[in-house]
Amino acid sequence: MTTINRDGFTQTALGLEIDKDVEAKLTYTFDWSSWLSTGDSLASAVYSVAARRNDPTPVVIETSGTQGNKSFVQLSGGQTDKTYIVSAKITTNDGAVDRRNFRLNVKTRSA
Repeated sequence: MTTINRDGFTQTALGLEIDKDVEAKLTYTFDWSSWLSTGDSLASAVYSVAARRNDPTPVVIETSGTQGNKSFVQLSGGQTDKTYIVSAKITTNDGAVDRRNFRLNVKTRSA
């Protein structure tokens, strides 16, 4: 799978946020290049979505992984007008571990 550097992330006081249509299935990436030590690279990335209580249509992780110095996740589903926290936990070949997250705001978009 090719990673897509999806534009549209907004930096807010709460961190990174992005909107997703309820029916969209999209891939989002984090570029770790500026964080990695010289000569280090990503060994793995594990994505998770904070579960919402009694959510009839949760956000689903379709696939995730790494490609070069980027980690990616493809997401689908979600309940309209709800916000989900998506986290990426990476491990590098040198054994460093870090986590990043973003808020995924699920919307019903119109043309």
